[in-house]
Amino acid sequence: MSLRIYNTLTRELEIFSPLQPGHVRMYVCGMTVYDFCHLGHARSMIAFDLVQRWLKASQYQVTYVRNVTDIDDKIIQRALANGETIRSLTTRMIEALLQDADALGIERPTHEPRATEHVPQMLELIGQLEQRGLAYRASNGDVNYSVRGFAGYGKLSGKSLDDLHAGERVAVESGKKDPLDFVLWKSAKADEPDDVKWASEFGVGRPGWHIECSAMSCQWLGTPFDIHGGGADLQFPHHENEIAQSEGGSGQPLARFWMHNGFINVDNEKMSKSLGNFFTIRDVLKRYDAETVRFFVVRSHYRSPLNYSDVHLDDARGALKRLYTALQAVPAQPVTIDWSQPQAARFRQAMDEDFGTPEAVAVLFDLAGEVNRHRDPLTAGLLRALGGVLGLLQQDPTAYLQGGGTLGEAAIAEQIAARAAAKAAKNFAQADRIRKELLDQGVVLKDNPQGTTWERA
Repeated sequence: MSLRIYNTLTRELEIFSPLQPGHVRMYVCGMTVYDFCHLGHARSMIAFDLVQRWLKASQYQVTYVRNVTDIDDKIIQRALANGETIRSLTTRMIEALLQDADALGIERPTHEPRATEHVPQMLELIGQLEQRGLAYRASNGDVNYSVRGFAGYGKLSGKSLDDLHAGERVAVESGKKDPLDFVLWKSAKADEPDDVKWASEFGVGRPGWHIECSAMSCQWLGTPFDIHGGGADLQFPHHENEIAQSEGGSGQPLARFWMHNGFINVDNEKMSKSLGNFFTIRDVLKRYDAETVRFFVVRSHYRSPLNYSDVHLDDARGALKRLYTALQAVPAQPVTIDWSQPQAARFRQAMDEDFGTPEAVAVLFDLAGEVNRHRDPLTAGLLRALGGVLGLLQQDPTAYLQGGGTLGEAAIAEQIAARAAAKAAKNFAQADRIRKELLDQGVVLKDNPQGTTWERA
């Protein structure tokens, strides 16, 4: 069976074959680093980590580029509010991002370009767009993209220009000729720090958000490339604008396949700061071990909405423990996966159908059942090997069941420190809550004159 991928651009499942035989080039929009990553970011990172892993398991060479947006309005605002430099903030947040990704078992991309290192490429593309009549210099000093000049606008999102224009008016101060036009180059403002200003033929300023990904993807992968990915919220306007910029500048398609992962929901509403239902990866890792969080994401199809709750994470933790219990009972004998073996073939069929992880995970449970019934080390080896394709089941089973499955030592230490701070502030209710949460996860605290120690229940 050939790999089939759902292509957002055509709204169909299509047989995948890379433009260059044996080599897949993939670009995924990364994070804007003004704050810690949240579970929505984790969902996207894990989704495309799975794509990368399966492509490699399918014997493709993969060049995977995931960018970092390290210049943006939110970054400037946060740095000013913190009283720190842009570089100080983004360096801290990039390091935190990598720590979170490593904890979740996410393999590093081949390249992680930063927007601030690619301003010359952005300016070159803006110049090409101006020469082609797709960019214009506005009265306020900005350079804008002329959406009506690009005939294919709306093809990714399925939105027509007439629908998009309904009820819109041009704000005079924006300098736009049309409300759909978007900024390519922002003129410098007097109150902005000097480290977010670049000299250019368009005046001193900085790039708009959309142009960043166009420049970085083309720089690292050329055009066209095979797969462009990101969260469903980026489909419009970000990815639509990327297509307009990149194809408007080069005259070539940007990417053949467009992939979008679904949202994380809380009580069936999209996770967002405005609704107050927002959880950072670090928040969740204080209560659940990283492999449980990964398993929670992996067992849902990447395009489906994923509903977050403690109940669902508790269920994921219990299910993952069942797999590890089978591996603890029967030590796995290392195996090379034979894809003609029936269970392995079923796993492959699932993954080849648009990365169907729910069915692939079902294969893992079937194998665990066989291990429990027949006590066969080779079957246990296959369970462990197929789990490894998904980034699961690679820990020592006994160590995981005795100590993993709950919290790692760093997370426990962080919670103990938080409890100590709460006690110092005489917030004893908060201190008691932390003690109870740790106890619920099998961690017993013992207070003594020298400090607080802990042990597994």
